[in-house]
Amino acid sequence: MTMMDKHAREERRREQREGVRALEASGVLDELYAAIDAGSVQLEGKDGLIQQMIKSGLERGLQAELTEHVGYEKGDPDADVFPNSRNGTYPKTVATSVGDVDLDIPRDRDGTFTPMLVPKGSRRLGGLDDMIISLYAGGMTVRDIEHHLVSTIGTEISRETISKITDEVLDEVLAWQQRPLEAFYPVIYLDAIIVKVRDGAHVRNKAAHIAVGVDMDGIKHVLGIWLQATEGAKFWAGVCAQLANRGVQDVLIVCCDGLTGFPEAIEATWPQATVQTCVVHLIRQAMRFVNYKARKPVATALKSVYEAADEAAARAALEAFAASELGKENPNTVRVFADAWDRFTPFLAFPPMLRRVIYTTNAIESLNYQLRKVTKNRGHFPSDDAVVKLLWLAICNIEDKRARDRAKERGLPKGSKRKAEPRLVEGQVVTNWKRALAQLALAYPDRIQPYL
Repeated sequence: MTMMDKHAREERRREQREGVRALEASGVLDELYAAIDAGSVQLEGKDGLIQQMIKSGLERGLQAELTEHVGYEKGDPDADVFPNSRNGTYPKTVATSVGDVDLDIPRDRDGTFTPMLVPKGSRRLGGLDDMIISLYAGGMTVRDIEHHLVSTIGTEISRETISKITDEVLDEVLAWQQRPLEAFYPVIYLDAIIVKVRDGAHVRNKAAHIAVGVDMDGIKHVLGIWLQATEGAKFWAGVCAQLANRGVQDVLIVCCDGLTGFPEAIEATWPQATVQTCVVHLIRQAMRFVNYKARKPVATALKSVYEAADEAAARAALEAFAASELGKENPNTVRVFADAWDRFTPFLAFPPMLRRVIYTTNAIESLNYQLRKVTKNRGHFPSDDAVVKLLWLAICNIEDKRARDRAKERGLPKGSKRKAEPRLVEGQVVTNWKRALAQLALAYPDRIQPYL
């Protein structure tokens, strides 16, 4: 815990102690303390003091709303002169973050009173909905949330209702997925995680592709999430068309794994864009069938290929490896690089600083790692929309948590050790972006100049 955290906690404790002392000095807590000591009042649980205070506060607020609606206070002797009048109450149970609360909802004679504090048709207070969405974003399934609410606060909410609550964010997801984008992104990264989705009577593995774009200021943005429903060029043509329709006019470099049909879709949408195969993914694929004892020497040999000064030097290094005893024992390793050569070599034309930016999708590997932790608890998703909804909520939840942690450490003196993690992706600035952008400007002067 940092000094800033300790100071904030001590300040809160001090303010709370002063507030309690003031109440104790006034004597208003004497009877409450006596009742608690006698065991006649419990603080938590069903019909506990906290629930009763919520009930009292809500009913008092509802009475105030009705007073404003009918025009007179309860018990006013001149009530008869007003055209509308009070008409008793009706019972209603609402679920809250501390359990179910039974309310007496006031009503009027004309039936025109519409309470705002507890709206008609509402069976939950807003805080409970926020809690359910937060639990869902954290990776809990609908079944888990149902059990959690019953076991912790004693509130029974059906799985159908919990699903409806989480579905309320779908409009926000749709708006986010369709929001306008920048006209120009120097670099776009594309990577995927595999999720299980119900498709009719079967459960299929689908790839949830996440695109991250780097704008001219070097700031990363999650551009969208797409579930691959069909293989190949048709799917990728739809993704590229959607990005273009949202405003993306040009992209310099797209870094991705070897995706069938994707390079063709990129070239059809942005003819001048360069598609770069992720070198890290390529190395993993090349090492797939390498004997455990040979992994280290093979990795060392491949280093001379992807760290070569240019394409000619990389070709010579690959041929030397292929001719070696180690290469003859691992022909698949050579084949993987040879098959992907045209998509592997583009980054070799750039200086080292720019290579670090464009040669791998590791920029979103950490994001996908966090998202896998959220999705692993689910056997499968009921639909594609459910996948996109959870991934979007999870990204927002992770970034919000990190932002809160950073806010706690704000104001610490320079040199102090900070434990809060930086932004995961959204809003994060690419390391050494200015130098990388300068090299991009030399490589693509005509295309970058209009956006500088």
